[in-house]
Amino acid sequence: MTPPRRVLPGTTYLVTRRCSERRFFLRPSPVVNEIFLYVLAVAARRYGVLVHAFCVLSNHAHLVLTDPDGRLPAFMQYLDSLVARAVNASLGRFEGFWATDGSYSAVEPLDPEDVVAKIAYVLANPVAAGLVRRGAEWPGLWTAPEQLAGTKLSVRRPKVFFDPKSYLPDVAELELTVPPGFASAEDFRALVSEALDGLEEKHQRELASERRRFLGAARVLAQNPFSRPPSGEPRFALRPRIAARDKWRRIEGIFRLKTFLREYRQAWTARLSGASDVKFPAGTYLLRLMHGVQCAGAA
Repeated sequence: MTPPRRVLPGTTYLVTRRCSERRFFLRPSPVVNEIFLYVLAVAARRYGVLVHAFCVLSNHAHLVLTDPDGRLPAFMQYLDSLVARAVNASLGRFEGFWATDGSYSAVEPLDPEDVVAKIAYVLANPVAAGLVRRGAEWPGLWTAPEQLAGTKLSVRRPKVFFDPKSYLPDVAELELTVPPGFASAEDFRALVSEALDGLEEKHQRELASERRRFLGAARVLAQNPFSRPPSGEPRFALRPRIAARDKWRRIEGIFRLKTFLREYRQAWTARLSGASDVKFPAGTYLLRLMHGVQCAGAA
């Protein structure tokens, strides 16, 4: 069976979601930018999720967020569903919008320095992909380092797809917050800015050594949303669930995750055999919500 997700309250994640067949359904445009930001703001408020940074590229989106109440799957289901239906409506299509190879990816950075590294990775993504020379040049949704921690983004309800008489608000507001573990907003912004500068310079050197040019914002905007990159995507690669630069923290994180999976499978086997009082490990999500199974307290 598919390994279960461990969903613990208070966890910070790097979440990634890819479009079907790597097509450019999220290609930057006023309509797409407005839809994604509006739905993100509504979903974050609805499920109590704290958003720290994001970058929406033409065929995938990255979010760095903290899930105080352990509601990440519900948040992602709401976000993915509403974004897919609204953008599909703007494109005049009805087919599947998101890739179906395992839903979204959620990687847990274990320490504050790992959170900084993941946010820098997200913000440098347009540069790494050879699209623009600096992340700040990206014409889609992208959080500048100076916006992090305290900036409030307001967006009106899009006219495409959304019923003007719906229960959804006319204006949605999204506040970017500081992840847990940082002394101050200023320290957090400075660390991200420094890491981002270094990563962008690294990607620039790599593309120069390969004699490749950046596509540029104008050409990005001119792309057909139904097209996709010419190169194939690597398959059967590792799909990590945790991230840590420190070797021993990484080993500890892997051990905790393996323990969760082992205890979950043991509890699942016991439940299938007819035991009614079996207790699942902390972080069990779907069985707890759908079937009311007992769960151990979070360590």
